[in-house]
Amino acid sequence: MKIAVAGGTGTVGRPTVEAVRAAGHEAVVLSRAEGVDLVAGSGIDAALAGVDAVIDTANVSTLSAADATAFFTTATGNLISAAHRAGVGHVVLLSIVGIDRIPYDYYAGKVAQERVVEASAVPWTIVRATQFHEFAAQLYQRAKVGPLHIAPRARVQPIAAAEVGAHLAGVAAGPAQGRARDIGGPREERLDEMVRAYARHQGRRGWIPSVSLPGAQMKGMRAGDALPGPDAVLGTETFAEWLARS
Repeated sequence: MKIAVAGGTGTVGRPTVEAVRAAGHEAVVLSRAEGVDLVAGSGIDAALAGVDAVIDTANVSTLSAADATAFFTTATGNLISAAHRAGVGHVVLLSIVGIDRIPYDYYAGKVAQERVVEASAVPWTIVRATQFHEFAAQLYQRAKVGPLHIAPRARVQPIAAAEVGAHLAGVAAGPAQGRARDIGGPREERLDEMVRAYARHQGRRGWIPSVSLPGAQMKGMRAGDALPGPDAVLGTETFAEWLARS
């Protein structure tokens, strides 16, 4: 098969491309570096020539609901339109567990993106994943009060990005499923403990207090709204194992 990966140079896009190739398929990377601009709609038609399936892992860094919605609906809309013109048989979207339960601006964009896919003329599958193990590193860098790093409290079930990539590659090679089962890590973790473990791994020995951050996202995560459903597909690599090899 020939499988295109939108956002194929990102945190999960790169291992998805690797998994597609490891499975014996031809991978096409859709990125600006390859002359493809999803928002502008340029280069997509040429890149999708002869493609059998598309995996959408493209992402944007924003805390604005308007910006997230504009990016995801435009980029995914352009991708699906081009996929339809090219006769692509399957579009797979990577989404996030809990986006319809947690009123968070970025998640509003992902909900709107799912609606675009659900209205697609191309057969589709939506796979919602939990946070990646890299989430702890991102929060360690961002969650600060002056020079003090803090560890936000939350219930999470993190998964290795490589395992998500392998799962997406397998889904793309099969028939469309509509809304597929969630995918999550092997066990629930405490986010504050993950952040401290990451900090220690980086050599930081200072005090990193646990804090219940305000805001709808973190409140929802403390309530367990970002955890996968009981029928979820579970990965095998724990956060501690991922940290040890990273």
